[in-house]
Amino acid sequence: MSKREVYEKKTEEILLPILEKNGFDLWDVEYVKEGSSWYLRAYIDKPGGIMIDDCEVVSRELSDILDEKDYIEDTYILEVSSPGLGRPLKKERDFERSLGEKVELRTYRPIDKQKEFIGTLKEYDKDTVTIEYESGGTGRFNRKDIALIRLAFDF
Repeated sequence: MSKREVYEKKTEEILLPILEKNGFDLWDVEYVKEGSSWYLRAYIDKPGGIMIDDCEVVSRELSDILDEKDYIEDTYILEVSSPGLGRPLKKERDFERSLGEKVELRTYRPIDKQKEFIGTLKEYDKDTVTIEYESGGTGRFNRKDIALIRLAFDF
């Protein structure tokens, strides 16, 4: 397991009880370097959406525990936020909670001369994702061919 994966896993373990206590869901944790700075980001959600006050509550409690445990070697910036409207689906739980939702799917290579597909997420497993098109019919995609899948949103 890489250092990044260890930090993300330990942070998830700390976050889950905090989120459960507040009625929030964990969407993702990432530890990334952007420019010369490291970022530890936690994306949280709840029915009806996350507000800035929710992020502040989680950030304060998480920050205190991170300072106490001190397992991250690098200097980093902690960010707690909503996953946003166009959130990518990465983990199995992302797919599970997005069943029946409208998604945008992009493939690495064209399939029938097309690389972008929009439809309702109907099924998924470890190898494939199936969406139902608004015009009718379904598309089944190999996960290895998917560059991005995220919740779609209309304005």
